[in-house]
Amino acid sequence: MNVKTIADHFCERSAVPASSHSADRLAERWRLSDFFELTKPRVMVLAVFTAVAGLVNAPGQLDLLPALIAVLSIAAGAGAAGVLNMWYDADIDAVMTRTAMRPIPRGRVSKVEALVFGAVLGAIAVVVLSFATNLTAAALLACTILFYVVVYTAWLKRFTRQNIVIGGAAGALPPVIGWAAATGEIGLEPLTLFLIIFLWTPPHFWALALNRSDDYARAGVPMLPVVVGQSATARQILIYSGLLVLASELPWVLGFAGTVYGAIAAICGAIFLLLAFQLSRSTGADRRAAQRLFLFSITYLFVLFAALLIDHGGESVLSMRSSHEGRTVGSVHAELLPGAVRSACCTVNFSEV
Repeated sequence: MNVKTIADHFCERSAVPASSHSADRLAERWRLSDFFELTKPRVMVLAVFTAVAGLVNAPGQLDLLPALIAVLSIAAGAGAAGVLNMWYDADIDAVMTRTAMRPIPRGRVSKVEALVFGAVLGAIAVVVLSFATNLTAAALLACTILFYVVVYTAWLKRFTRQNIVIGGAAGALPPVIGWAAATGEIGLEPLTLFLIIFLWTPPHFWALALNRSDDYARAGVPMLPVVVGQSATARQILIYSGLLVLASELPWVLGFAGTVYGAIAAICGAIFLLLAFQLSRSTGADRRAAQRLFLFSITYLFVLFAALLIDHGGESVLSMRSSHEGRTVGSVHAELLPGAVRSACCTVNFSEV
């Protein structure tokens, strides 16, 4: 064997591990991305944003560090619910065009891995929240995860056309959890915020389902448009939109939101009703009316809760103290809201039922 042959052989042997390590790193990054996707990060933004609204409007006081931990715990709990939803719905996701590229149907994450990841993430979120704040908030978070996974995902979604109506309770609980984290109790104010999100959920998701009815029918999911048709669904959307607009004024009527919020809620509500009315008058072949309402409903909810937060900007009801030398840090607006609002406006797209 000459010198050139030995050199070539050595280069080949040394090149293989480098290429292998590079491929391993790339695969690891893909795996982390897949697990992150399982948490439904865009839906998680809604939970965090509305939870911050509950936290800010609560009359109690919470130190900065526990408040940040509470928000992260609620985000982790929402992510765990999303993971367990995808674990259970893997068979449905595989046959629906909209969800076929999710990590489990593609085979990038196994069902066992998803189950373990979701269960561990949810347990950690509940335990951490209980230590950082109180048992009431932790119990509410645990109930939210269980309701979304067991009641909605495993039962309602596959067996009743009212799946979104009843199941919407899970997505409406984060502001109640945020309030409880600050006060240790449940009041009328967070229940009002719960009602707003609860009534927002049906028109939002039914507007999406109107243009995805074939997908849901193929998967055997009894979404309202699949069961009763387009016209009847549009009428139900109009009814719930009217109830939503009335409920959105309750914070102003009850006195825990001011004129700024009341005016913004009225303007956005009028636009929401107009789009719902246009949808009810449109033909089944017109997909644009449903799409317009779906897209505006996303903006509507965030503008509504942002207005609630802005309305409290001048008289923040929740002061936060840092654990460093007892120094007052300021309101939640200064510490939590800018990032939450920017994240919400940039990334949200609630099309993941």
